[in-house]
Amino acid sequence: MIAPLNSADPEAAVIQALLEAVLQRYGFDFRDYASNFLKRRIWNRVHEEGLQDVAELQARLLEDPDCMERFLRTVTVNVTAMFRDPGFYLALRTRVVPLLHALPFVRIWHVGCSTGEEVYSMAILLQEEGLYSKCRIYATDVNEAVLAQAKVGIFPVAGLQEYTGNYLKAGGTGSFSEYYTALYDHVIFQRALAENIVFAQHNLVTDASFNEFHLILCRNVLIYFNEALAGRVHRLLYESLAPGGFLGLGSKESVQFTPHEACYEEIDHEERIYRKGSP
Repeated sequence: MIAPLNSADPEAAVIQALLEAVLQRYGFDFRDYASNFLKRRIWNRVHEEGLQDVAELQARLLEDPDCMERFLRTVTVNVTAMFRDPGFYLALRTRVVPLLHALPFVRIWHVGCSTGEEVYSMAILLQEEGLYSKCRIYATDVNEAVLAQAKVGIFPVAGLQEYTGNYLKAGGTGSFSEYYTALYDHVIFQRALAENIVFAQHNLVTDASFNEFHLILCRNVLIYFNEALAGRVHRLLYESLAPGGFLGLGSKESVQFTPHEACYEEIDHEERIYRKGSP
């Protein structure tokens, strides 16, 4: 993990002032994001807005909500794809889903869902495994704009070849084309896939747990946080998991060296899937 911004550094102090202003004006707290990541993203926004420095960006952010929306898109990473990292979905299909069948109802939390491609991927997987009818997927993100895109379920056709390949590698049992309709330069996914999905805004930095879950996917989110914030989020995830529940992290993330490391059983080391122990 990367250390927090150093307020003794003049540039860091200016960035810290911007982050404090954003928190006070809009309620978004980015102060514990990894410092090098934040600097790059903030300076990218400065240049894209045609400004000279961070102070100018702060002034514009405070007076222009549209600029704040662009800033939010810059700072919150929205890299996603259908069945992204297909080996992870294959591991879910073979090692986790069979155990979820024993439950009368399954609650799943997809943290940082972005524009929703991976949420719809999960819905497809669950449907093929005969589990979707008794599942509820809570898909959350801090960014309301990407949530609005996710709810619609319309994605660029340009990614279709990649998505189809990922689906097959993830153990797909049918034809991927069954799940969408192609229309000009976009594909529209079946509305039935969204029937058991709840899209909602949730801020990992400031918001508490809102339910108990049998499976939590928090993949490629923690890598953008400093050690203190990552620790708080790990605690939130642990407290949100039901006993015996499963946690899926990104390939560069782990429960190792967290306070709850001993409370998990490692289900798949390569795909970073863990199971919370019983009380």
